[in-house]
Amino acid sequence: MTTPENPNVRPLASAARELMEEISRWPILDPHSHIDPHRPAARNFDEVLGYHYYTELAHASGMPVDRVDPALDPRTRACNLAEHLSAVDNTVQYSWLVEIARTFHKHPDDRITPANIGGLFDKAMHEDDGPSWDRQVWNQSRLEAVFLTNEFDDDLEGWDTSAYVPCLRTDDLVLKLHEPRTIDRLRRGTNVDVVDLASLDQALTVLFERFTKKGARACAISLPPDFVPRRAAPKRAVTPIRRAIQGLDLRPDEHAEVRATVFWMLAEHCAEFKLPFDLMIGPIRNVYPAGVAGGRDLFDRRVSLYDYRDVFNHFASVVFPVSTLSPDAGAELTAYSWIFPNVLPMGHWWYSNVPAFIAADLKARIQALPKVKLLGYYSDAYKLEFILPKFNMYRRILSETLAEQAVGGQGWSIDRALELARFVLLDNPRRVFGLKTQGSRD
Repeated sequence: MTTPENPNVRPLASAARELMEEISRWPILDPHSHIDPHRPAARNFDEVLGYHYYTELAHASGMPVDRVDPALDPRTRACNLAEHLSAVDNTVQYSWLVEIARTFHKHPDDRITPANIGGLFDKAMHEDDGPSWDRQVWNQSRLEAVFLTNEFDDDLEGWDTSAYVPCLRTDDLVLKLHEPRTIDRLRRGTNVDVVDLASLDQALTVLFERFTKKGARACAISLPPDFVPRRAAPKRAVTPIRRAIQGLDLRPDEHAEVRATVFWMLAEHCAEFKLPFDLMIGPIRNVYPAGVAGGRDLFDRRVSLYDYRDVFNHFASVVFPVSTLSPDAGAELTAYSWIFPNVLPMGHWWYSNVPAFIAADLKARIQALPKVKLLGYYSDAYKLEFILPKFNMYRRILSETLAEQAVGGQGWSIDRALELARFVLLDNPRRVFGLKTQGSRD
């Protein structure tokens, strides 16, 4: 109800609803996920509940890790986890879960409990449906394209790469080059006898050629907070790279040299092959070793984009979509995107993927940055079912933010606010990643 003290309550709420109604009709372009293109949708509800958000939240509220042991059968794991969902039903992650159950499996209740998990599990059994279930989830979610996370030795065969878009993930090349398994995978994946810096460069060229021919639209890497890129110095790197390839023990300074050199080489290849280089900065692995799988990593607030200044400056032709893990790193990312033409804030990652943090960052980005630089959101999903509820969460926040800031705050029309929303959700991702719009439904 409107009041003299707050006359705009109803108009802003109405504007947000109108924006959300229109935006929800648009297709979804998801520029980062962990979807398996050979098995993209969940074949049973255990594959939904197995998402690390639920296992780690349940464990944090008292569930023993062995209740979701991989050795258990799927129904048992699902039933075990359901016993602990009441403790987390206040979270946004729980709201995604209920939306999945109701949207895709016609779950009649607004909660998932030990009493109804059996019936829901039965409804969500799609092992025999296979590809037809994948298509149903894809169509019901109105998906346009979903970016994958492909290891460098992935064969990239067996799926439609215009729908499931390859993305070259390079963490192991930078952080684990010294491990014999990494070199063996690189040799087998490129047919290059990698023995030194020159042959390593040759192998990277083969990788980029293969990925771009298969339709890859980005290179990506997740980097720890203590990683500091620096300009490659081939003469200095020759010996550390050779020792790493041979699997010899490296001193800390040699490890740093190898990582920095390989990272710089990847950036050079992104420049040559005209690929965006997605930087996902901040996670520290295995902070909580006793946690559930996927629920052991955290972040370190001491990370700074200042460490990346040489990369941003030197590779002016490379677009760097950047995600930072710490929720309080948003202001720095906005500032770097403000100054550097080739730095773009991308999505709201992991621990920052909470409405309160998204709303604050989104408000700042809209107020501070050119609209052509806003890369709104990505799901980070492991199964197709999660894309729709996660994007709906973001769409609601975007609608509310535009209603408050643009329509209410600046007197914009609904159409003008929708034009900005389209830049955020569709136009910018399509342009930055070089995607065709053929087949989209908007």
